[in-house]
Amino acid sequence: MKAVRFHKNGPPDVLQYEDINEPECGPDDVILDVKASSVNHLDIWIRKGLPGMKMRLPRIPGCDAAGIIKFAGENVKNLPVGCRVLINPSISCGYCEFCSDGNASMCLTYSIFGEHQDGTYSQLVSAPAKNIIQIPDNMNFETAAAAPLVYLTAWRMIITRAKLKPSEDILILSAGAGVGTACLQIAKIAGARVIATSSSEEKCRKLSDIGADIVINHSREDFVKIIRDVTKKRGVDVVIDYIGKETWQKSIQSLRRGGRLVTCGATSGYDPLEDIRHIFYRQVDILGSTMGSNKELYDVLKIIFNGKIKPVVDRVLPLSDAKIAHELIEKRQVFGKLVLTP
Repeated sequence: MKAVRFHKNGPPDVLQYEDINEPECGPDDVILDVKASSVNHLDIWIRKGLPGMKMRLPRIPGCDAAGIIKFAGENVKNLPVGCRVLINPSISCGYCEFCSDGNASMCLTYSIFGEHQDGTYSQLVSAPAKNIIQIPDNMNFETAAAAPLVYLTAWRMIITRAKLKPSEDILILSAGAGVGTACLQIAKIAGARVIATSSSEEKCRKLSDIGADIVINHSREDFVKIIRDVTKKRGVDVVIDYIGKETWQKSIQSLRRGGRLVTCGATSGYDPLEDIRHIFYRQVDILGSTMGSNKELYDVLKIIFNGKIKPVVDRVLPLSDAKIAHELIEKRQVFGKLVLTP
């Protein structure tokens, strides 16, 4: 079968489209005939190499996939061959103190497809049956593949961690990314006023089109000043910041007293300068968030399956163009998600 792998860490050029052996299927697993897989920022970090992380090479990247069950292990009873499904990209033990408390992403053995094991940039994928979720017949595979990782991440950030209320204001930085568009849609479903930023006029227009109430071009405007103006110097209730170093201090300054900043990443760097007086004097909460639990994924997928929100897909490329997909994301030329089809 065909798959995309890298044999060493590095730039997009290390991605190779090549022939490999088909995966084996254990008694509790299924083999998925992949119809679509989506590209996430995590795939890029894994390709480049994460500090301190030991990785067995070569590695197939990719966290998300949707397709058709080709084969089911002998212990799998509820997933017949031919059914249409997507993969829950996260794996946890299911019985530790964190899993038992509904916080699977805190599990000490927590792992993600493409990061801790081979991922979904391939024609066939082996996955535990417990990670397989059936999708509606009217949902295309590209939409399904674009949903799991970013919508699970966004749901936990906004609903579980920030506990966003309908009366509140939320600021989403660089909202044109996959997680950002998911956060925007979920915040609107929650009833909040959404203030979104992006780096280009085109992306700003698209953010308005998908529901942002106020849009700021952060490459040309000081979003802290605008936040103070539109909230009458109060500040927003919640800030979503996965940018990190470049925006961290401004994000804190944008919060009201007692506001909440939620982060799930640091694309511009993980070591920002910080004036902690803004934290203790104004009593703001800094909330970390990573992926989420099975229950949280089912909650957000129910809304997607019911058609209340729809993943934003920028474009679909053939799997052989995975290198191009990574380059487009690194150049910030994508709005929403990029999807690959084998």
